Amino acid sequence: MQAVANGARADAIEGAVWRKSARSNPSGNCVELAVLGDGGVAVRNSRFPGGPALVYTRDEITAFVLGAKDGDFDDMIDSSGRI
Repeated sequence: MQAVANGARADAIEGAVWRKSARSNPSGNCVELAVLGDGGVAVRNSRFPGGPALVYTRDEITAFVLGAKDGDFDDMIDSSGRI
């Protein structure tokens, strides 16, 4: 299993299957995520697939996703869904 560190080239992460939200727009304004072999998650900017990836542990991603579902970040967007 390949160890992946923060800042690694996203397009060089072996076996990464990147996916993005269905809410992504055609302009590519989205982030993409890939589950890593150790259960962590890499995150990259979809406009720069060869750019750096941020790597989070399973627990960190779980806390973020559950917080988003709970509305912890709702104050960051307006009623139209924009920041």
